[in-house]
Amino acid sequence: WEYKMYPLSFAEMVQHHGVLNEKRLLPHRLLYGYYPDVVNNPGKEREILKQLSDSFLYKDILTWEQIKKPEKLVKLLQAIAFQIGNQVSYFELGQLCGLDSKTVEKYVVLLEQCYVIFRLGSFSRNLRNELKNSKKIYFYDNGIRNAIIADFSLAESRSDIGAIWENYIIAERQKKLEYDKLWRNSWFWRTTDQKEVDYIEEGDGKIQAFEFKWNSNAKYKMPKQFLESYSGSTFSVISPENMEEFL
Repeated sequence: WEYKMYPLSFAEMVQHHGVLNEKRLLPHRLLYGYYPDVVNNPGKEREILKQLSDSFLYKDILTWEQIKKPEKLVKLLQAIAFQIGNQVSYFELGQLCGLDSKTVEKYVVLLEQCYVIFRLGSFSRNLRNELKNSKKIYFYDNGIRNAIIADFSLAESRSDIGAIWENYIIAERQKKLEYDKLWRNSWFWRTTDQKEVDYIEEGDGKIQAFEFKWNSNAKYKMPKQFLESYSGSTFSVISPENMEEFL
């Protein structure tokens, strides 16, 4: 049997001190994440995350694979961190950090095996203009992501608040699927004319589509193309107001 040990989860913290308290702490979680040492040592979050990111991400992985150019791996992680929520290209990432595409893919797979990051592929079945081979990359922990780019500015003032909310909610959903033994395939959906759905789950013959909005008052209309092509699918908008239904 294989057991996956993630950082703490939203659901576990809700069990510990209730849903209202955990939702009140959401801006803090978006910045510092859920590593146990971080959660258990308020006031020392930045120091602990720096130690975690330096020792875990760089030294252990570099030693394991005998990577010769650690500064390239650091640049790759920073490039990925700035692109969460966006489609990524191994070629473009390689240009940003001075690596070829094959090496970038090798490093991404290695980081995924170490549960630092994970990939979402693009969902496509029916439409000719659906993106078929695109991918997005997310971090399992927001704190590690923010430590990599050295940005712990307040959630309310951040230009990337939508991206860190999306990273948080999708990472927490992956934990829920694992812990609740829900067998689902996870995707995002996009077309060549920029129609997009943040997150799709497929399981037991059903397709569920989700859009993630930090601002619960933000308006969103499900792409007509998706609804017509995947009849019977369900659609939900997830914001901090109703996140407990999703997690």
